[in-house]
Amino acid sequence: MCQYDLPLKQCPVLKVLIRMSGIWRNSIFCLRRGKVPQRCQSGNPPVAPLGSRILTDPAKVFEHNMWDHMQWSTEEEAAARKKVEENSAVRVLLEEQDSEEHRKGPLKPEPFPGSNATFRILEVGCGAGNSVFPILDTLQNAPESFLYCCDFSSGAVELVKSHSAYRAAQCCAFVHDVCDDGLPYPFPDGILDVILLVFVLSSIHPDRMQGVVNRLSKLLKPGGMLLFRDYGRYDKTQLRFKMGHCLSENFYVRGDGTRAYFFTKGEVHNMFCKAGLDEKQNLVDRRLQVNRKKQVKMHRVWVQGKFQKPLHLTQKSSNLLFSLS
Repeated sequence: MCQYDLPLKQCPVLKVLIRMSGIWRNSIFCLRRGKVPQRCQSGNPPVAPLGSRILTDPAKVFEHNMWDHMQWSTEEEAAARKKVEENSAVRVLLEEQDSEEHRKGPLKPEPFPGSNATFRILEVGCGAGNSVFPILDTLQNAPESFLYCCDFSSGAVELVKSHSAYRAAQCCAFVHDVCDDGLPYPFPDGILDVILLVFVLSSIHPDRMQGVVNRLSKLLKPGGMLLFRDYGRYDKTQLRFKMGHCLSENFYVRGDGTRAYFFTKGEVHNMFCKAGLDEKQNLVDRRLQVNRKKQVKMHRVWVQGKFQKPLHLTQKSSNLLFSLS
């Protein structure tokens, strides 16, 4: 039971308020009557309620450590105003104010993997590194670039890190659950130039997808790009599911327990735009896959998009991001 659900006399918060109201009531009563209750000698606990020690005889000002409800004379208030005007007449220079702020805090942010890079990429759901190593090969001639890659599976991340082509100086592979909003990334927000989100979002429950996209959006720097590719509605993978494997509308579970969702272009548009990103590309990629040996034709449907973090947030998009965070 919440303490606010208790009967009035049992509620600890109300008990405190009642005690305090007694103090206020006694003090106000004394002031209205013009009476000051007799006090004990200074240093001993007061017998009068708090707020009732009133100085009526200036000659006795040093008999107690503190007096209540003191009224300033016109001269005292004028002297205080003059002192404030004097001590605020000369202001600290703006550049010195900035220097003071810098002295209070660190001069530069704490180092993190890839902190010296000028171009940073994150691949979400890197698996065993099928995309990691082609990207690293491309980045060999770009030492100022850095690649982050993460996966839910610790085994997959270990495979990446143990690969002969893995270079810790230009790559950071780490285990991460993108559905855990409270789990920090090994780098600060707002520093990524590119995020690769390829056949990852479809494996996440539809109720959690928007939260994942919102979080990834925060990782991008202004002008940064998120590249998306995933299953489209009525792809042959969706058509091949047997009855009893559908979890919810267009969301299925495979025999190995992994999940698959099948997107429409409109769903993709809404999700990324709600996260504050601008749509640069959003298309349905339809292909005909042919098995020549079995003489079988299969229709493949994928959704592909490019979504960019605005260079300058408008007030509307800023309010939207605030409401989603």
